[in-house]
Amino acid sequence: MKVLEDLKKQAKMESFKSKMAERYDCHYCKESLFGKKYVLHGENPYCVKCYESLYSNTCEECKKPIGCNSRDLSYKDRHWHDGCFHCFKCHRSLVDKPFSTKDEQLLCTECYSNEYSSKCFECKKTIMPGSRKMEHKGNSWHETCFTCQRCQQPIGTKSFIPKDNSNYCVPCYEKQFALQCVHCKKPITTGGVTYHDQPWHKDCFLCTGCKEQLSGQRFTSRDDFPYCLNCFCNLYAKKCAECTTPISGLGGTKYISFEERQWHNDCFNCKKCLVSLVGRGFLTERDDILCPNCGKDI
Repeated sequence: MKVLEDLKKQAKMESFKSKMAERYDCHYCKESLFGKKYVLHGENPYCVKCYESLYSNTCEECKKPIGCNSRDLSYKDRHWHDGCFHCFKCHRSLVDKPFSTKDEQLLCTECYSNEYSSKCFECKKTIMPGSRKMEHKGNSWHETCFTCQRCQQPIGTKSFIPKDNSNYCVPCYEKQFALQCVHCKKPITTGGVTYHDQPWHKDCFLCTGCKEQLSGQRFTSRDDFPYCLNCFCNLYAKKCAECTTPISGLGGTKYISFEERQWHNDCFNCKKCLVSLVGRGFLTERDDILCPNCGKDI
């Protein structure tokens, strides 16, 4: 056993001597690295001088290499010494601190805010970068400052209605400003129809007869009740003595009236020769109307 242990010790010593005999050189300049600082890049050793000239990044501020003994701070493929990483305006260090950039210049949050950040429309203070802000028609607010004028609760991402340079949540606006529909008694928030100086929802303003929506179409009324033209004509309009269809008399429609009978202008023609009798003399034979020529033999 003792002989085996001695052999193992001898083998280890020979291996150590063999390694000591090998040269350990810089991969680039081939100078020996024994007793010197070196840097491994990949699997190859480099002396400090070669490594810095070959692989070190250049500082954006001082334009000098960032050596092995310096901290390399990077942002968007740009690099700085830790001592060069400072605010462009106030020169305070930005190491381990939040910062912003403008035109590729580094700025601390305070300098950036003073120069470029929006001011809150309500409190007039700076809205710090990274904080949530609300925007409307070119103005900005802190989230906590964007509140309903009436209930003073933050509006956040909820719907709101602006009025007289103030903003209102929908429930408060309806309570304070919205007209109430005369039919359903609920607030009118968008659109609406005025009839006899009273507000209606478009969906509530219907024909009394057929219940079709009247918004956007011609209508008339009878005893203060609104009707579409079809319903009004069918229910109340006089009928033409010739074609028996209703004569609405609306929109400038012209008609002829004689002895409790009415005709459309286009229907007021001689029964025999069909010549128009509008503006001309005529004769009657029972229910027929005739031109003077056709009626001379009566």
